[in-house]
Parts: sequence; C-alpha cells; structure tokens
Amino acid sequence: MLDIELQTVSSGYDRKTCWVHARLGVIPGNPPIVVITMSKMRLTGSDVFYSLYEMRTDDGGSTWTSPVEHADTLGRRRTEDGVDEGVANWWPAWHAKTGVLLGTGDTARYVKDDHAPGPMRCWATYSVYHPDTRTWMPWKKMDVEKFPIFCGGSQQRVDLPNGDILLPCTYSIPETARGAFYSQSVGIVARCAFDGETLRYLEHGDELTITTGRGLMEPSLAHFQGRFFLTLRNDDYGYVTSGTDGLHFDEPRVWAFDDGSDLGNYNTQQHWVTMPDALYLVYTRRGANNDHVLRHRAPLFIAQVDTDRLRVIRDTEQILVPERGARLGNFGVTRINENESWVAVAEWMQTGPPDPYDFTVCERYGSDNSVFVAKIRCNK
Repeated sequence: MLDIELQTVSSGYDRKTCWVHARLGVIPGNPPIVVITMSKMRLTGSDVFYSLYEMRTDDGGSTWTSPVEHADTLGRRRTEDGVDEGVANWWPAWHAKTGVLLGTGDTARYVKDDHAPGPMRCWATYSVYHPDTRTWMPWKKMDVEKFPIFCGGSQQRVDLPNGDILLPCTYSIPETARGAFYSQSVGIVARCAFDGETLRYLEHGDELTITTGRGLMEPSLAHFQGRFFLTLRNDDYGYVTSGTDGLHFDEPRVWAFDDGSDLGNYNTQQHWVTMPDALYLVYTRRGANNDHVLRHRAPLFIAQVDTDRLRVIRDTEQILVPERGARLGNFGVTRINENESWVAVAEWMQTGPPDPYDFTVCERYGSDNSVFVAKIRCNK
C-alpha cells in the first residue's frame, strides 16, 4: 500500500466564487519549489472562470503562501470582436531540457461575464513561470491552424529526453449553436517543440474517438517501463489504451477492475501516478456511497494498474481525498521525485439538479471549498 499524507492548504470561500482546477508544478531543488495554480469560478454560472492564482511552498509543503492573483499575465483579455478571452484548465509542469516551469491550458471566451454566443472556440495556451520574481509570462496561444478547436488543458503530458513534449489534446468540430461543449471529440497526442519560450506544434498521432456521448476527450499520458499509457474521458465510461511511441495506440477499451467489473468512472478525468515499480491511476467512481455527489466525482481514489491487462487492481484501491459532498474530479498530479508524487484538488462547490448553484448542498456534508494536497509515497 502507499503512504498518503493529506494536507489542507486553503479553506473557506465567499459563496460567490470558489477555487477550481488546483494543480501543482515542481521546480527541482533541495527542497524543491512547488507551485499550485488554480482559478476562481463564479458559482452562479457554468464554467465561468477568472484569472489564475498561485500558491507556493519553498519548504516541502510545511508552509504555503496565500493565493496571489496573476490578472495581468494569466487573466482575461479583450479581443478585437469584443470578447473577453482568458485561460482555464491550467496544468504547470517542469520542462527539464530548458529548465523552466511550463503551464498549459485552454482558452475560455466570455461576453458580459457569460459564455460568448455562437460556435464554441478553444485553443491550447501556454506560459512560463519565473520563480525569482514569482511571475508568469503573458499567456500565448499555440499555433495549430488545421484544427478549429484544439484544447490542451487538464491533460497530463510527457516530456521526451530531447525536449520535445507529448501533449495530450482534444480536437473537435465546433457546434453551430451555443450549447454542447463538444460535438464529436477526438483525443490525440501532439508532439510539440519547446525552446523555453515558444511551444510549437509539430505533428499528432492516432485520432481516438467513439460514437457514443461526446466521443473521447481530456486524455492524459504516462510513460512507464518503456511503454506509454493513455486514459481518456467519455460521458459514459473512462477509457484506456497503450502504445510504444506516445503517438500511436491500440483501440481504447473501457476501464475495468481486475475481476472484470466496470470501474465505475464516467464523464470526468483520470490521471496517472508513476512509481519505480508500479503505475497507478487516480480516479473517481460510482459505488462508494456517493450518489449525492454530482457525477460521483468524490472521493478521489488511487489504485495500482495491471499494465499487461490494462485493468485496475481492486485490492490496491485507497481513498486519496475523502468525500465531503463536493466534486473532486478536476485535479492534478506532479512527481516530486521517483518515490513521491503530490495530487492537488479543490472542492468544487456547485452541485447538480434541481439547483446546480445551491452550494449549501455541498456544505451539508462538510465541504468548504478546501484545497487539498495529497502526498503519495512508496511504502518500502
């Protein structure tokens, strides 16, 4: 079993907005610098996100700074057509070849603080963090002309030894009317070049989708013992596949336990934790006395993966972050060293029908928009 230490780094909210998309990036050192990025989201709306904030620890998590807003560089901008465009679904990760912390995400477009009307537009975005001044460079869009929608947020990437980045992405044909976030989503891995300042699309591999729901989206990638593993979101199930080069994969299959039963994950993200001798999946699922949680997105579980059969080993399952009424589905993983990884997640205070904005439903079970860091260590 894994040793899990759960830390609350922030708690409380103003009942108008709440923290979401808490994810970690690490700058190597002794001790390492660890940065949490997260967004404020308006409670009375659907995915109305504001500027990114940062929390940071320079002492291994013993103390954390208060949240600092980066509105000038990671906030909204007014476009020529009068739309306020910002970044969302952010994920910072260390790029060893250039020695910088690189964050990637998506664009989000608003008019009068609500989603911009007309066809949905989304582009992959990125920025670089400067630890000495504790600032981020102004966010940029990655130039990918062949796709009308190319989302690169909420996805776990793999950096190759030569510095190229394997960035999981989602592309789709935009809707002609406001409504569905995606039409038919296709999961891919894009190989990108990065020189420390500019992230450049080079190519992409297999185009993975299915005909049910909105297809396959929000892929996350891991490299373990010479093979690449990809997990993907679908409305009805979580899917998994693997391949040898990070671009090409076998036919995706539904996630299941090692006894063949359905894992119970659906319509939310899953991400990876790699340890020296084992690969782990972090996920949410049905069947955990959690029917009161929207889409069963809490608690947050971790379990070892049978990498030969691509199944979750049920007997290894542990609760990583407990359920307190709020969703925990949008989270991030960062590797501190080969024997330790951290998971960050914020309690998402919106609930489901009949009133998706009744935050008191989450409070009834104990949630208060806490931001958690779960430290995962090998138990030797």
